[in-house]
Amino acid sequence: MVLRTVRFLPTPVRCVLFVVGAGLAGCSSRRGATVESVAAGGMRTVPVPVIIQDELPPRPSVSPSTGDTLEYSVLMSGRPIGLLRQWPDTNRTVTTRYAYSNRGNGPDLTQTLKVDKLGYPVGMQLAGVTNLKVPIRELLQLSTGPLLTWRNENAAGRTTPGKGFYLPMETLPTDIAALARALLLAKSRTVPLLPEGSARLSSGATRTMTGGDLTLRVTLHEISGLALTPEPIWLDAQGRLFASGRSEQLVIRSGFESVAHELISAQNSGAQSRQRLLASRFSRTPRGSVAIVHANLFDAVAKRMKPRQTVILRGNRIESVGDDGIVTIPEGAEVVDGTSRTLLPGLWDMHVHVQEEDGLLHIASGVTTVRDLANDTDELMARRTRFDSNVVIGPWIVAAGVMDGPGPFAGPMKVPVSSRDEARAAVERYADAGYAQITVHSSIDPSLMPTIIRAAHQRNLRVSGHVPRGMTAEQMVRAGADELQHANSLFLDFLGDSAIDVQTLDRFTAVARRAGSVDLGSDRVARFITLLKDRDVVVDPTLNVFEQLFMARQGTLDQASLPLALRLPPVARRGLLAGGLPVSSAGEETYRTSFIALERMVRRLHEAGVRLVAGTDAAAGFSLHRELELYSEAGIPNTEILYIATLGAARVMKLDAERGSIEPGKLADLVLVDGDPSQRMRDVRRAELVVKNGVMYVPDSLYAAYGVKPAPRKGAIPTREVGAEDVVCRGAAARVPRGSKEKAPLNCRVIDPPAAEKAPVRRSTVRTRRPPVRATSKPATSPTRSL
Repeated sequence: MVLRTVRFLPTPVRCVLFVVGAGLAGCSSRRGATVESVAAGGMRTVPVPVIIQDELPPRPSVSPSTGDTLEYSVLMSGRPIGLLRQWPDTNRTVTTRYAYSNRGNGPDLTQTLKVDKLGYPVGMQLAGVTNLKVPIRELLQLSTGPLLTWRNENAAGRTTPGKGFYLPMETLPTDIAALARALLLAKSRTVPLLPEGSARLSSGATRTMTGGDLTLRVTLHEISGLALTPEPIWLDAQGRLFASGRSEQLVIRSGFESVAHELISAQNSGAQSRQRLLASRFSRTPRGSVAIVHANLFDAVAKRMKPRQTVILRGNRIESVGDDGIVTIPEGAEVVDGTSRTLLPGLWDMHVHVQEEDGLLHIASGVTTVRDLANDTDELMARRTRFDSNVVIGPWIVAAGVMDGPGPFAGPMKVPVSSRDEARAAVERYADAGYAQITVHSSIDPSLMPTIIRAAHQRNLRVSGHVPRGMTAEQMVRAGADELQHANSLFLDFLGDSAIDVQTLDRFTAVARRAGSVDLGSDRVARFITLLKDRDVVVDPTLNVFEQLFMARQGTLDQASLPLALRLPPVARRGLLAGGLPVSSAGEETYRTSFIALERMVRRLHEAGVRLVAGTDAAAGFSLHRELELYSEAGIPNTEILYIATLGAARVMKLDAERGSIEPGKLADLVLVDGDPSQRMRDVRRAELVVKNGVMYVPDSLYAAYGVKPAPRKGAIPTREVGAEDVVCRGAAARVPRGSKEKAPLNCRVIDPPAAEKAPVRRSTVRTRRPPVRATSKPATSPTRSL
């Protein structure tokens, strides 16, 4: 559930124009940094006062269908959820209407687009509502000079015509098709993008597709430069859109819905080929033993750091663990110097919907195990086999099968469940396929929950999910559920409003408006928390999702985005400005207070002994780092958080005999990070070496393969516990004294302790049969190259 939204302010905006490249300018109309201002090495801003007084145009009118109209179905997991329609207006001008509904979310956008002879946009009007129902308008036009000017809610800018291809912030599938046509016209198959970046096209084989009485010749193209991985798009012989998207959501020409699976299979084949090549280049299986020495080791069983440790790996197992100088290093072992670094068990992300190209990002981020809570069954099982065998780089996958009922708000499953017999049959299918868990969505009939839970428990499957419509979280727990997903579900019981429809955006907006008013010290909340503890119900908060929804603002880089802004490629950086739920200036403090309430609820759960798991339901790899940082900001000790993200998760899934801690005999799933996350949780971003099932990876090389810059290195960090005095506030720094009984201010975050409190790291010498040498930082198969 990665949610993007933008917001339109109908009043004129005063803004500052800044130069970000030759002949290119941008304008920030909101406080904070804009992506258009990001340049290599930092923010490069040249202020030039300018006032944009013109209003954006009204939403274009919708034309009725004509003989020239192209119509498309929007499919989610093969199920129709909306339509796209495009028709020509005049020479090189088309109008597009795009609308769908997915569990209450979904855009309704109308765009008129004009292109020049190179296929570059020279005029555009875009208006409607975004995925989160936020009204937007965007304008691109030629003005005197001549100049090509654009304006949206994130920024405004201008350049001379012909400098590049402008993509709107709310990009439609037909925009990608227009870009593909411009790339086909370019001799180099490369075009610059506005306001920043470039796109490159590669083309695959042409296929004949038949839908009913219709037959078309279509070609698969892939565009690099729009995201971290190539964007697939299918064009017909006239260069018009045929299909765009992936298995989770696909736009396809009406009448050809039956060939969607064939298209997806072809796209997946290309993605797998790329991923196999990356695995061959960047995976390294040591020929003999590996010794990691001088490391600060996180003992997940004892929940504490152990300094100056040596760990011996042989094959895919941990052979021995102990103090430097005590553990014997095997003759000929490869030695990795862990001085001033922390060795962690492989991290777990307990809420993902993993795709083929996510695997590399998980591993680069130190995530060696994920739990998938909803996916295409056939694709997921095949993907798990590829990850397990390292044919493709990716984590271990623990699979949960999704179940939901029929209706307009149904979740991503192919066969909805509407009877007890169907529920039992679905559980049996998942159990036979090797799934470990059932997760339900909010359209499931509450009367089916006892049947689902009983059938799942009989097959030793856990049950978790969203709280179904017409049911409270407490009722779901009393019915026997093992786990609850998303922190908002913990608050809906206490808002006292039976009219909240959890199938719609109300499940977010009601909590954003009112969570801050819930008395977390009340007897009712205490009884609910006690119920969770007594029933051993696990909670998966996904706080990072709600930070984005409640706290992110249109046109600014929020606290979660800042660490990534300068690491991502240009177009991906631009996406960080999307913002969250729509909110007025007067309501921003209310939303902020509600998010702090979610953080405090998570802390209360932990203090009461309720088991937490760290899940993200967001961007692969990067999001887990932020999720752990948010737990730290909430006041949970960092060593407890590291336990939650390692052995705690393994114990929840009953896989702790093999994974979750660094102990002899367990699988070699390890992360070596620069720094000490037990003191500063953000150091978990600085992975230098990842080992999954005995195979070694260098994160910097993996990130580079996707155009992502490495995280900055911090260096030596003293090993000690984080105390309350290390917790300060979001924004202004206000210390919380050790042992204080007072509530922390609402704007809390974690900062470094004063330098005077830091003690030097003690180093020790390892006595070995051969001098220790630093392990190579590049794969043996490619000793001098990195993508």
